[in-house]
This record gives sequence, structure tokens and C-alpha cells, in this order.
Amino acid sequence: MKTHLSLLLGLALLAVPMAVRAQIYNYNGIEYYYVDENDIGIHGYNGPGGAITIPAAISNVPVTSIQVTAFLGNTSLTSVMIPGTVTSIGEEAFSGCSSLVSVTIPDSLTWIEYSTFGACYKLASVTIPGTVTNIDVDSFEGCTSLASVTIANGSGPTVIGNYAFSGCTNLNNVTIGNGVTYIGESAFYEDTSLGSVTILGSVTNIDNWAFDSCTNLTNVTIPNSVISIGSSAFASCAFTSISIPSSVTSIGQQAFSVNTNLTSVTICGGVTNMVEDAFYGCTGLTNVTILNGVTMLGSYAFGFCYSLASITLPGTITNIEGFAFAWCTNLTKVYCLGNAPSVGNAVFNANYVVTVYYLPGTTGWSAFSADTGRPVVLWNPGMKASGANFGVQNNQFGFNITGTNNFTVVVEACTNLANPVWIPLTTNTLVNGSFYFSDPQWTNYPGRYYGLGVP
Repeated sequence: MKTHLSLLLGLALLAVPMAVRAQIYNYNGIEYYYVDENDIGIHGYNGPGGAITIPAAISNVPVTSIQVTAFLGNTSLTSVMIPGTVTSIGEEAFSGCSSLVSVTIPDSLTWIEYSTFGACYKLASVTIPGTVTNIDVDSFEGCTSLASVTIANGSGPTVIGNYAFSGCTNLNNVTIGNGVTYIGESAFYEDTSLGSVTILGSVTNIDNWAFDSCTNLTNVTIPNSVISIGSSAFASCAFTSISIPSSVTSIGQQAFSVNTNLTSVTICGGVTNMVEDAFYGCTGLTNVTILNGVTMLGSYAFGFCYSLASITLPGTITNIEGFAFAWCTNLTKVYCLGNAPSVGNAVFNANYVVTVYYLPGTTGWSAFSADTGRPVVLWNPGMKASGANFGVQNNQFGFNITGTNNFTVVVEACTNLANPVWIPLTTNTLVNGSFYFSDPQWTNYPGRYYGLGVP
């Protein structure tokens, strides 16, 4: 029995796999090992630093990978040239290389891993090739000297991960090429020098806090590909105008809040629900255009927009939640193009000067006035197409506009009623319920048509 037991134990030990440590070799300070007979991986570095070039091959075997933490914390490295044979770079491979100024990323790479270049404090610029489909979490976080980022056009879909460029406080210019579909949570959070972002037309999702607290961001265009804008995605930025395209169907809470330089907003009709706090605290906002399709304004949607004096609500709006215009203390005119919407508590809280104007034939305004405690007035402007003042006077075509006293109207013109493009000409206040309009440019057009709108 003893002999049989020893034999069985020996067989069992043979069945247990043995851990074999790969032999590490050295090439000019670059430590490497053979992944297999056809591939070499870079394991580490013990050279003098400065500018290094990682070889494409050693002893005719291609270098295909840079392993996890290979150059982690190397403070002597100033530049790195990565060859086109490398297809993968491991997590934290260059993290903490605090003297690294430049790096060449080859188009053989498809993935930039977690914190690959995190805390490379002197890295000045980076171009990421279009072959990269994932820029992982924290991959360039805290690169405080990084001034320019270009993500080249690619076939996608490419993801910019959470916090990928967060805390890059010197970053002033970002170009996001075609192929990128997702900008992750806090991807550029607190990049306080960021002034311009170019987003080309493949991004569909801009996640929560993506550009939050980019306090110098003055220039951004949201492309027609974007479907969703997350909570606080552009909060506390510095741009003066923003247009939300019709492709956007979802806007998160506080998405554009506390943009104190923001003066003009256009909201296309794809956004059916203007959620709470969307433009909260945009104290410089004076011009808001909301197109047909929006059905609800959330609570505090325009709260504390002190400079907002007038707004036109499309006929599709059926619900305004409580405090939607709270502390809009200069809001005097709300023009409604449909029936009275249902309202929540204190829609016009702390605003005692607002008047709501409604169109003939619309309903529900007595209840609206009772619910809000604010006056409602019939808005019925019109052109007087007769009388001595109608027609050519002193080589200018003119006519009287009549309507509600002190009501403001915009005279618009177009040249083709079949396919009209209305161009605003003048903004006029109906003092004593009337205003005379004349057009000095009418002789420049073989045919011109006029219409009335609201500011």
C-alpha cells in the first residue's frame, strides 16, 4: 500500500502546472522578454533616460507590446518613440513619467489602457491615431502641461473613457475626430484652460460632467449626431451661445447650468423634456429659442436667469413644472403659441412683473392665471393692409402694425412663399398699440412678403 500511495502522489504532483518566470534581457537599458518565438514584450527600463526609441525588432523578432507599469514612475524619460509594430500598451505603462514631454503613438495601436499616461506632468501635446477604439479611464488624467489633443478620424466606434483627460489644466484645444461615438463621464472635467472643442459628427453620447467646470470653454459646437447630453455635461463653462440640435432627445439635470456668459440658446424639437435645472443660474441669458417638439419645462429649467426679459413657448408645451422661471426677476413677457399648459407650484416665483400673452382661439388661460397668480393678455397683432399709410411712402413700402399696447413684434420678410426663409428686419414695440413699419430695401427685390413674429 505504501508503494502505491507514493506512486499516486508522484502522479498528482506531475499534474500541477509549474509557474515559469520569463527570462528578462536588456537592450540599451530596455528590459524585454520573449512572449513567444514571434513576439517580444517590453518589461521595464533601467537606462539613463532622455529621449528613447523603442526598437521595432530585437534580433529580428518584432516588439509587439509594452507591458503593465513598464516605465511607471520613470522621472528621467523625456520623449518616447513607439514603433508601428506595437499593438498593445499595458495599464500605467508610462504613468508618473513626470519629465516626459512628447510621445509618438503609432497607428498600430487599438487601445490606450487605464492611466497609461496619467500624471505625465510635462507632456505637451498628443495625437491619437484613428485606429484607437478605446481611450480608457484616467489615461491622460492630470497631465497638467498638456495643451493640445487631437483624436484623428477613424472608423470607430471609439470611446473616450471616464476622466480620460480630467485635470489637464493647461489643455486649451481639443479636436475629436469622426469615429468617436462616446465622451465619458468627467472626460474633460476641470480642464480650466480649455477654450475650444471641435466635435465632429459621430459622437452620440456626451456623458455626465464631461466638460463640467471648463471655466474658459468659449467655443463648442454640438453636432447633429448627438442623442444624449448628460447631467452637468457643460455646467460652469464660458460659451456665449449654444444650439442644441434636433438629434438630441435627452438632456440631463443641470446640463448647461451656471454658464454665466451664456446669452443665447436654441433648443430644437427633439428634446421633448427640458429637465430640471437645465439652464439654472445662467445669469446672462437674454435670448431663448424653443422650437416645436418640446413638451415640458422642468423645475428650475431657467431658474435664476436674471437677464431673461422675454421668451416664446411653442404650442407643443403642455406642462411647466414648479419654479421653472423662479427668480427670473426681469422676465416681463412670456408669449405662448398654444393652449395654456398645466403648471406646478410657483412657476414665476419672485417675479412680479411678468405678463403672459396668448393667441386668439387658445384655451385654459383663466385657470393658468389663477394657478400662477400672473396676468394673461390676449395677443393679437396684425398688419393694417389699407388706409393712407399703406403702400409706398417716400420711396419706401410701409404699413401700420396694431395690437396689444406695448407688445413687441418682429417684422420678418421672405421672397418665396412656397419655400420661405424668413429674415428678421426690425423689432418694434407697439407704443399705444400701434407702430408704423417701412422698408427702405423693398426696391431691391422683385417680390417681398412680410410676416410678424416675436423676439
